Amino acid sequence: MKKISLALTSLALALSAGTAAANCDSGERVVKFSHVTGGTTHPKVVAANNFADRVNKEMNGKLCVEVFPNSTLFGDSKELEALLLGDVQLLAPSLSKFGSYTDKYGVFDLPFIFKDMDHAIRFTNTKEGKALLTEMDEYAGFVGLGYWMSGMKYFSANKPLMVPSDAEGLKFRVQTSDVAKQMISAMGASPQAMAFSEVYGALQTGVVDGQENTWSNIYTKKFYEVQDSVTETNHQLLAYLFMTSSEFLSSLSAEDRAQFVQIADDVTQQANESVKAKEAANRANILKAGGKINSLTPEQRQQWVDTMAPVWTQFESYIGKDLIKAAAGA
Repeated sequence: MKKISLALTSLALALSAGTAAANCDSGERVVKFSHVTGGTTHPKVVAANNFADRVNKEMNGKLCVEVFPNSTLFGDSKELEALLLGDVQLLAPSLSKFGSYTDKYGVFDLPFIFKDMDHAIRFTNTKEGKALLTEMDEYAGFVGLGYWMSGMKYFSANKPLMVPSDAEGLKFRVQTSDVAKQMISAMGASPQAMAFSEVYGALQTGVVDGQENTWSNIYTKKFYEVQDSVTETNHQLLAYLFMTSSEFLSSLSAEDRAQFVQIADDVTQQANESVKAKEAANRANILKAGGKINSLTPEQRQQWVDTMAPVWTQFESYIGKDLIKAAAGA
């Protein structure tokens, strides 16, 4: 009954969003790609649309990908369940969303483990990073097709944040990540987990005082409109797991599966090569729109690093010391 209910909800939302299957030819298998991001310049939006265009052109007559952005089909809290039930076939959730399935992805959330996106990309191409793509297959049926970089994260709040003590007593929206929650607590602040679609309203009404995100998310969701300023902490990575289910993959013929996976890999590489330029452009867009960005001195930045360092120790036994070493040294 639950699956039927979800399927009916999916249909209703799809119709209301105007994303009808009319774009797909009769006889083609429709592949639904749901994600929570909006706008046109966000790296995830661009990558998702590029993937759909490639599949729809190169696998014409076999598969037809329909993209449902901006939580029009399923939001943060429902999309993984929808994938398990077969109501969607593709997702790109943040790597912070998998704490209920594995502790290993917590390595991506550790503060200051990656110097920049190039460092993070190097790690995803190591044997340890590639092995994580199938970490959840055996017991959850989730299979990663690739890692989509979004950018490094920056803190914003209703007051300037120059050192960690400036955040003391504030409430910060975080994703459902135990690592992120402890990171906020280390600052003397209060972590508040909530769906991405709810963040703007929560900042506007004071339900939370601040948040952490990439330039693209801050710009496309206009968080800068309801925050005093953004600080270039560069403290954490935001990346997405471009994923499907093992059930869907195994339902494809060997030839179709190989082509599908190859297109996914091509789009992933292209997306990650272009993300730095998109982030830089959206940083400039924030300033152009009247947002304020605070830069840190080396001494101020070191205070952030030192304050968050104990988080590594807290999660070492869960994530794995060797995995943390591999990520830090990539």
